[in-house]
Amino acid sequence: MRNTEWRKSSYSAANNECVEVRTADGAVELRESDEADMIIRTAPATFATLLQAAKAGEFDHHTNPTN
Repeated sequence: MRNTEWRKSSYSAANNECVEVRTADGAVELRESDEADMIIRTAPATFATLLQAAKAGEFDHHTNPTN
């Protein structure tokens, strides 16, 4: 797996408060654009599982602060 540049979702538009992702040294790295010093590293398979869960709506209940 080659190293890549940080990328953010096209849904973020010009907003600087977004999650960015890249591959580096065989891992997937995530960070918030406004907290660039804090990086979370995980295995590609774990990241794929996270994305599948998010797409399936498993975390939607966290988007409503009144629940």
